[in-house]
Amino acid sequence: MSIAKREMESAIEVFVYGYSTDRSRTFPYEASRVGPLWLMRDAVRKNPRNYRSEEWVVHDVAPQEADAIARQHARSGFAISVMMANEEPDGPTRTAYKDLGYRLLRTEGFFLQRLRQIPNPPAVVSIERVQTVERAAQLGKIMRKRPIAADLLGDGAPFRQYVAVDGNDIVGRVRSVNAAGATWCAAMYVEPSHRRRGIGQALMSKMLHDDRARGARCSVLAATHAGALLYPRMGYERIGTLLIFQPKKRTAK
Repeated sequence: MSIAKREMESAIEVFVYGYSTDRSRTFPYEASRVGPLWLMRDAVRKNPRNYRSEEWVVHDVAPQEADAIARQHARSGFAISVMMANEEPDGPTRTAYKDLGYRLLRTEGFFLQRLRQIPNPPAVVSIERVQTVERAAQLGKIMRKRPIAADLLGDGAPFRQYVAVDGNDIVGRVRSVNAAGATWCAAMYVEPSHRRRGIGQALMSKMLHDDRARGARCSVLAATHAGALLYPRMGYERIGTLLIFQPKKRTAK
């Protein structure tokens, strides 16, 4: 196995476990292997109607094989996320999944930061890790989500949440999730009123330095086309593309 392929498979593992851990904040979302595919989905629920859509992660597996496995084992709604390395042409894959009855939902860049060199941009606002119940409550109110539980604010938590604070206002945020000896970067956001001031870079710098200090071997993330402009400035290298497909009709077992 080449170094590039090994690195891609390692980064995919970080994505799978990091994404699953992040989604587990509301209800356990589990990662497992089904043959050559990764499966991410809800743990068993009492009411099957409450299951969220599950995700099948595919790398270097023929579309026909991936489709057969997913349709055999999926509970109900699902998506197939195909990871493709930079040098792989995606045209044949798009066509194959279309012929199998899928539609392409979106594509995202797949990035890796090896934590060897981390930029240190100036911070124009305060950058801090959320470690108090008060700050967690403030963030929860902004995001319209349940605040981070008190027992998840310490160093033993599976993730670290960072915020940019201007005066008394939270104007940016990002989260680092522990995964397979590395970290998954999630939920990067800066308020429109505070963009183009380097706040996103400052948030990322603080997070990445903490990642490295805690022994992570790398940081992995997926980015939309708009978000992909920031990450290379912070030392991330694009190693592939994520193509997310969904069946045109929901398939039940």
